[in-house]
Amino acid sequence: MRLQRHGSKKRPFYFVVVADARAPRDGKFIQKIGTYNPQTVPATIQLDRQKALEWLHKGAQPTDTVRRILSFKGVLYLKHLLRGVKLGLFDDATAMEKFTKWSTEHEAQIKKRQEEHRKSRYPGRREQGGPVRRPERKPEGDSNAQR
Repeated sequence: MRLQRHGSKKRPFYFVVVADARAPRDGKFIQKIGTYNPQTVPATIQLDRQKALEWLHKGAQPTDTVRRILSFKGVLYLKHLLRGVKLGLFDDATAMEKFTKWSTEHEAQIKKRQEEHRKSRYPGRREQGGPVRRPERKPEGDSNAQR
């Protein structure tokens, strides 16, 4: 499992793909399982969790970056929970409950980060979302007359 680079120069956009280790970086792949756009803040990641989980169970080895993406999306945590189910530590319902709880907390953190970024990027904006009004400028002719 690795990233396949697309996009123009200095504007990268990646596909998350499952490929043979011998294939070139942007060459032949087995299956596309998602996309990754590092240009947005926070980075936009769209991933098919089920496909990624199936490939991990089959023994696919993710690269370091893809491992972080899978961890961020919760695929590795879900794999960990399903291993616990397989070992008999808890049942399927408990595993899904734990994953759902983690997922809601994680989504809340992401929303919070997006809001903080939006506020830091546009500090002059009002909370209602309306445009910021500029104060009216005095006509230039009046200021020259007073000098």
